[in-house]
Amino acid sequence: MKQKHAVVIGSGFAGLSAATHLAANNFSVTLLEKNDSPGGRARKFESQGFTFDMGPSWYWMPDVFEDYFSHFGKNPSDYYDLIRLDPSYSVIYGQDDILEIPADLDEFKAMMEQIEPGAAVQLDKFLAQAKYKYQVGIHDLVKRPSRSLMEFASLALMKDVMRMDIFQSMATHVRKFFKSEKIIRLMEFPVLFLGETAENIPALYSLMNYADIALGTWYPKGGMHEIIKGMVQLAEETGVKIRYNAEVEEIEIEQGEAKRVRLISGEKINADVVIAGADYHHVDRNLINPKYSNYSEEYWDKRVLAPSSLLFYLGVDKKLENLLHHNLFFDEPLGPHADAIYSNPRWPEAPLFYACVPSVTDATVAPEGMENLFLLIPLAPDLEDSEETREKYYGLIMDRLEKITGQEIRSHVTFKRSYAHSDFKADYHAYKGNAYGLANTLKQTALLKPSLKNKKVSNLFYTGQLTVPGPGVPPSLISGYVVAKEVIRENSK
Repeated sequence: MKQKHAVVIGSGFAGLSAATHLAANNFSVTLLEKNDSPGGRARKFESQGFTFDMGPSWYWMPDVFEDYFSHFGKNPSDYYDLIRLDPSYSVIYGQDDILEIPADLDEFKAMMEQIEPGAAVQLDKFLAQAKYKYQVGIHDLVKRPSRSLMEFASLALMKDVMRMDIFQSMATHVRKFFKSEKIIRLMEFPVLFLGETAENIPALYSLMNYADIALGTWYPKGGMHEIIKGMVQLAEETGVKIRYNAEVEEIEIEQGEAKRVRLISGEKINADVVIAGADYHHVDRNLINPKYSNYSEEYWDKRVLAPSSLLFYLGVDKKLENLLHHNLFFDEPLGPHADAIYSNPRWPEAPLFYACVPSVTDATVAPEGMENLFLLIPLAPDLEDSEETREKYYGLIMDRLEKITGQEIRSHVTFKRSYAHSDFKADYHAYKGNAYGLANTLKQTALLKPSLKNKKVSNLFYTGQLTVPGPGVPPSLISGYVVAKEVIRENSK
């Protein structure tokens, strides 16, 4: 039987995953990347001796990475070294009100008990449910392609789904166990990765708390891009041909079948199957003839997007005090910031923000005696991000960072780069400048997400954060696996 040629567009986690799974199953695979390096949002850049991860900085769900590499007879340790962070991260409620989250579960429970008597027992109950959801959700539900209700029709699965709290909000669920506002904010924090507030995220996603508390926060030495580097090496070992600076201008479709892709250079590459790991909206609305689009512009405009972000990559010429590797600044109320992201999109008056200092853990990412500092403000998609606005918010969060940590930082910044909506659009064709994809609301779960297959083109598929299973690094790895399985199944008939 003639070997089939698959063209995969985009070398983010999902694209690399899909390409490698296909190559391991006797497909000839060409992976096309518009930028000059792999990784998509997980690219890196280097300047003045600093190495910056451009996007993802949290390594959760280590079992998902182990599962990915095991498909090819490998382990993550074959490609990068993992360090478990302890404390996992800090949550800063105010200048003298900081929780450092211990990696040890007993220590974590003792901390909870100090805040709210009885919370340790409640945590055991909460985590027992969260563990069940994690096992069913991550090891079963998210691996379903969500193309038919019949995938969820078994009696056993229906019972599982009923136990998953999908019709209850995370906010309601957490408050059944805990009364302390401090603990509630801590428990609701992980769902911010899913792109909505706890009021609008199903309680199914308490599985994220299990990932956080029980499985831990990790860091690949050298930075998150080391995962991409390992995946690229594995892809090439498996036979994937990766081409950089190879932006696709059109997927050429004839009689309902994708025949080839045309690059902006004019070069054409024939294909038996095309998997788009690039921004789904961009592919659906710009790379194919409109008559083959899966969804209208009105449909896309009504989707609830996860936030965009304003990022600052800073090189600091001294060591910083009172900061861990990961630091969450919850020193302002969440409500007004959430309203500015989800209800009345605007630049927030007093944003919460996140500070990552990987050089606390890893001396290789900054020159000796210096610090690598990454700052992130979650924002509504589709905002105007002028240089003047970026500078305003830089000053705003640096004021708070300096005050709360008790040190001068700005005068020690020797390298600075900002990144926001217009950059996400330019580099990734990101719809409305989104950073994380679609929010995991109940109405955008499983079959209610954009389909992983084009409904009018027999051999065009989609993968990544705008389709199943959703946003985040582990889901993107799984997304590539799920779509590859569908391609393999349909091409083995």
